[in-house]
Amino acid sequence: MTTTTMSRGKTYDMVYIAVFAVVMAICSWISIPATVPFTLQTFGVFLAVGVLGGKRGTLSILVYILLGAVGVPVFAGFSGGIGSLFGNAGGYIIGFLVGALVMWGMEKVMGRKTWALAVQMVVGLIVCYAFGTVWFMIMYTRSAGPVGLVTVLGWCVFPFIIPDLIKIAVALGLTKSLRKVLPIMQ
Repeated sequence: MTTTTMSRGKTYDMVYIAVFAVVMAICSWISIPATVPFTLQTFGVFLAVGVLGGKRGTLSILVYILLGAVGVPVFAGFSGGIGSLFGNAGGYIIGFLVGALVMWGMEKVMGRKTWALAVQMVVGLIVCYAFGTVWFMIMYTRSAGPVGLVTVLGWCVFPFIIPDLIKIAVALGLTKSLRKVLPIMQ
């Protein structure tokens, strides 16, 4: 591989990482307000990891979170700032990164076939739910008093399961199509 080819590959990597960070921001702006807003963020996360792979997908999620942390309004409701991450629902945003790391690790073991990617996305979603739910319970307890696990699951997880599974299915289909047309190094 020549220096020019390596340089072009790194440039493509940076562009794709940035593009998918923007895709996640746009997906977060499509929002229905609730205790934890209904957004398309998880769709953006699944699409980034699906199309870019574990490493670059995780980096795009990290860029997205860092943009939000420094105040760029990339989170649901056009919000941003470190306070968004330390709010009740901030654990789900950080959970995107934790879930992506798990998906990346699973990718190394299982590969990138469609069935493997589907399993990785479901496990990543479960990790995100778990991380976010624990975070929500801690933050909610600090600000409003104790809350039970079943109550939090009723607010923050159960209403999202079917929509998130649909997002996974759509992300899988779109991933398959985008991999055919984008010049992404596998």
